[in-house]
This record gives sequence, C-alpha cells and structure tokens, in this order.
Amino acid sequence: MRVTVDILSDTICPWCYIGKRRLEAALSSAGSTVTADVRWHPFQLNPDMPPGGMSRKRYIALKFGGAERGRTIYQNIADVARSSGLEIDFDRIRRTPNTLNSHRLLAYAGRAGRQNDVVERLFTAYFLEGRDIGSLKVLTEVGEEAGLDRAETERFLLSDADHAEVMESDAHAREAGASGVPHFVIDGKLAVAGAQEPQVFRNVFAVILARAEQHA
Repeated sequence: MRVTVDILSDTICPWCYIGKRRLEAALSSAGSTVTADVRWHPFQLNPDMPPGGMSRKRYIALKFGGAERGRTIYQNIADVARSSGLEIDFDRIRRTPNTLNSHRLLAYAGRAGRQNDVVERLFTAYFLEGRDIGSLKVLTEVGEEAGLDRAETERFLLSDADHAEVMESDAHAREAGASGVPHFVIDGKLAVAGAQEPQVFRNVFAVILARAEQHA
C-alpha cells in the first residue's frame, strides 16, 4: 500500500523532529506493507521573528519569562527525544532563527527530489550541531550536505524565489485552523496531531489498508 503523508512543520520545532522519527519507526515496522510519499509544508512557529533571528538567551526569556523555566521545559523535550533515538543538544543552540529561508530551501529541495534529505540535515544542523539555520551560508551548506548542487542552491537562496509561495502556504495553514506542529495528514483524509507514538501511525495505516481492501 502506498500512502501520502503531508506534514505541517517548522524547522526549529523539536517535536517535529521527534514526530519524524516516530513516523519513520512506524513505517519501518510496517515493512513492505506501507510505502509513504512524504511531503513537508511550512508553518512558522515565530512568524514575527526578525529576519536575522535573535539570541537564544533572549528568545527563551521572551517565550518563557526566564532561563530556568526554559531549561526545565527543554530538558523534558530532550528526554522524550532520547526515547526516539535523538540526542538533542539545546545548549549548543546560540541563535533562534527566522525560518522562512529554511522553508524556501525545502520547497526547492522538493522539486529536486531531496526534501526528506534536506529536512533531516536541517534538524541535525540545528538540534544536534547548534548551527544557525537562518544563515544563508549555513543553508547552502546544509543543501550541499543533503545532495543539492552548492552553486545552484546558493543562487536560489540569494533570490526571492518561493518567498511568496511559502508565506501563502503558511497563511493558508493558519486560516485552515492550524495552531501547532507537527501535524500529519495521511492520504489526504486522516490527521495525526502532534508527535504521536509509532503505534498511532500504525493504527492509521491499518484503517487505510482496511478501507482499501473493502473497496478492492
């Protein structure tokens, strides 16, 4: 069975990274029973973030009212991530970026058939390596690491291509009622909100398979 999985996500969302791993675990356990075409769509958690981003310290102060509360929350997320095989290192992150250009890169990567590779490298760069994925230089490097041509990627990022499209897609998601990510829509019919455990995805696959067999 082949399914489409549309994922509303932000590139600095740790739960999106965790959700990606849990979806992958569900697909892996399904073996040849389920094959997925995964497509990533933009949702900026901080749409009003300055173009150059801001220091992580200031971001946490504004978001949580202080470093201590932020540290507790992120430690809890890191613990959950570890259960999915991810060693997120929040302490390495020095800047919280504006994610518009990273979403533009994902749109570009999608046309090149490299979207999932680029998503993985973006998450790795930000959450494991502490790199500033708001930087065009870093985004160019990430694209190259994921298999994109460096010169063509740089040329794309320096243009305004896909800027309006990403903004429109983000706005459409909000108008449709999206208020958080990750949000998964499988085969355009069944939604999974949040970074659910692999079994939740397996249950959805089972429903789709059963429906397909009924109409066979």
